[in-house]
Amino acid sequence: MTDTAGALDGLRVLDLTQVMAGPFCTMLLADLGADVIKIENPSAGDQTRRSWGYAVHGEDSRAFLALNRNKRSVCLDLKQPEDLAAFLRLAETADIVVENFRPGVTKRLGVDYDTLAARNPRLIYASVSGFGQTGPYADRPGYDLIAQAMSGVMSITGTPDGTPVKCGLPVGDLGAGMFCALGIVSAVHARSRTGEGQYVETSLFEAALAMSVWESTEYWATGNVPQPLGSANRMSAPYQALRTKDGYLTLGANNERLWQRLCAALEVTGLLTDPRFVTNTDRMTHRDELAAELEARLATATTDEWVALLLNAGVPAGPIRDYQYVLDEDPHVRARGMVQEVDHPVEGRVRVLGSPVRMSGTPARIRRHPPLLGEHTEEVLGE
Repeated sequence: MTDTAGALDGLRVLDLTQVMAGPFCTMLLADLGADVIKIENPSAGDQTRRSWGYAVHGEDSRAFLALNRNKRSVCLDLKQPEDLAAFLRLAETADIVVENFRPGVTKRLGVDYDTLAARNPRLIYASVSGFGQTGPYADRPGYDLIAQAMSGVMSITGTPDGTPVKCGLPVGDLGAGMFCALGIVSAVHARSRTGEGQYVETSLFEAALAMSVWESTEYWATGNVPQPLGSANRMSAPYQALRTKDGYLTLGANNERLWQRLCAALEVTGLLTDPRFVTNTDRMTHRDELAAELEARLATATTDEWVALLLNAGVPAGPIRDYQYVLDEDPHVRARGMVQEVDHPVEGRVRVLGSPVRMSGTPARIRRHPPLLGEHTEEVLGE
């Protein structure tokens, strides 16, 4: 049986975040059923409404719409005593508060964890920042680009001898949002046992670093500083994009069984006894030479032809798609419901990405359009 209420139904979240990491975290919670109340400054609201992305019909950018569905918006100026008092009353009814101010700002505003927990001991309070609440970098401003640079991510992204390149996705921002959501639901579970709330914290820097599992392993195991490898994998080969007759494909032959299948499918079984490629370590050492050998064979047919042949042979392979194909044409994206639409009072029908979380009993749902600034102030304060 499906419960339309959502897994997190009954949890009230006060959302003091803006831009990406924090709003992504609270949107994940909202998709799963939490009542997320977005607290915004009356003068402009979330920076992303006006300063980021592309506006179409109204003043709110599509960047804002992408990160704030299923939320209610309440306008409060926390620097004004009356509005601060209203927020403190809301905090007494809340289960969770999420903020992504720079460290120290919530203390100055009077909405820090100690202040709110004294009024609501069951409160779970989560902070997302650039570098964390402590340490020598704590006071630095937090941006995904800076987090990728300082955590090591940019040092291994791109091609050998190329200029520094960030990951195409904002892994620091989105990673911090996901880790924060994980910490929050873990704290909710702990509260069910202890009856007490707690403080949860993460940062863009730590999120990006925490994803560096292969890179840290390579450094600790070999003493060599990891370098950019393009699309290749630093733990196995071949596992990368390779050129074909009409473009590129990706393939993963990252164990001996798959390596043997690949050579058989491509009819290059002589590579199996080539001393440069006998073991995975050999293939990693001679990664460029291996790619050249494989590309010489792949140049004889198209990407689609090779992908079909490799999949039939049991070798993981796929084409490289752009977002036009992925979002408009891909039948698997359509079948999985990863592109959905929501009715917006100003923008009309707006396409948004669906939730990647699948739950049989309490599925994630899109229930509300991204709110207009202050759209629910009277409704929420009246409650």
